[in-house]
Amino acid sequence: MKEFELTDSMLTMGGTFYPKGYAFITFETEAIAHQVAKELETSDSDAHEVMLLSPATILRQIGKTDGESEVDLPSVGTEGATVLKYVKLARKGHWALMLEVPSDEFAEQLMVAARKGPFSYAQRYHLLAMEDLE
Repeated sequence: MKEFELTDSMLTMGGTFYPKGYAFITFETEAIAHQVAKELETSDSDAHEVMLLSPATILRQIGKTDGESEVDLPSVGTEGATVLKYVKLARKGHWALMLEVPSDEFAEQLMVAARKGPFSYAQRYHLLAMEDLE
């Protein structure tokens, strides 16, 4: 598993989290997130770099909050609303996995593993659109 590192390419011009080509999936507990990550890493899938994000990491790096503040971030369209969803889940203790999704086939492999978790929320980021994963 790789440590999460927020890069400029994962942000919009306005600084909102929007990692094109990645999926971001949240789970209620760390144990569930680890279980799904392990399955992805040991399968014959294309999961090369699974990143695990703690609630604190989600709040600090993606939500840009200190975790204690009750002030919500300003919404900047759909991507801002999605970040708010991540922040709300992180405040409840949810963990996340993030990984590159090179194809629709891999997206389905990923979700087969995530559904076993089960996951609480999943989003796939395309060049110009976000896709709810179910």
